[in-house]
Amino acid sequence: MDSYSFQSVTTSLFNTKSMLLNFALIVFFGTISFSVTAKQIHKERSIYRNVVITEEDNLRCMRFETRRKQITNQACIDLQDEQRLVFEYSHGVLAGYALNPAPKRVLIIGLGGGILSNVIQQISPEAQIVNVEIDPVVVKLARKYFGYRENDKTTTVIKDGRVYVKRALIKKQQFDWIILDAFNGDYIPEHLMTLEFLNEVKGLLSERGILSANTFSGSRLYDYESATYQRVFGKLHIFNAPTKGNRVIFASKNSDFELFPPLPSLFRDTFAHYRVNVEQTMQRIDDEIDWDTNSEILTDQFSPANLLKQAD
Repeated sequence: MDSYSFQSVTTSLFNTKSMLLNFALIVFFGTISFSVTAKQIHKERSIYRNVVITEEDNLRCMRFETRRKQITNQACIDLQDEQRLVFEYSHGVLAGYALNPAPKRVLIIGLGGGILSNVIQQISPEAQIVNVEIDPVVVKLARKYFGYRENDKTTTVIKDGRVYVKRALIKKQQFDWIILDAFNGDYIPEHLMTLEFLNEVKGLLSERGILSANTFSGSRLYDYESATYQRVFGKLHIFNAPTKGNRVIFASKNSDFELFPPLPSLFRDTFAHYRVNVEQTMQRIDDEIDWDTNSEILTDQFSPANLLKQAD
């Protein structure tokens, strides 16, 4: 991992061990659960974790093993219908096309199996897509087992997402769509949840750019996360997955943005190709504020690890 040039973020990273130990039993994980009988077809150790590929009931999945033995799937494909988007949250992410139907530059932080990248590449073949992933083993297995595709327009950067964003700001880069989908096996890395980080992300958005962030509805950090996003972006639109604990936060540089312009019929047909029902997906998005707006804001100094200690 590249080191940060500012002390507060470094301090936050040193708290990660504490965060992992304290997250036990406090987060409802919305990823697809798996059977302990799933057949393991590959296991590889990286400097961050064990990455395991399993198969069961025609589903091939990537999962991370963590020190507290919490096992969740990070990516899954249906071997009998590889175009089907298996995870519910990914249906919600695609609603970003309702705000910007023709993104020219897309940034995805957190690769997983590369499935979202592949879908966006198919829907928007002229878009430049940058996938940022800290773990080279994840990239390797995404290519081998999930058909992750790179070409002259879709590239992969092996780097911590915070470092990439910081450097992209210096280069004055802009993106029409930024997707935050980083997950370390326990939760979202704490340095990718703070006020400072989200302000940096906001600085990368183009004038009509949109942010889609995959988070969780059952976390004890729900109020704090929501209040932090609201402080940075103002108005938020939220997609809540029908049966899992995932939620997708939509935000924009324009604080009064709306997410509901009519989608061209072409998109309805396109989404159906991935087994996504546009009408049902859009019905699950609203701008209701259901969190404590007086919650303390997450910062590089006030970390999730500290929050959890106080909450116990």
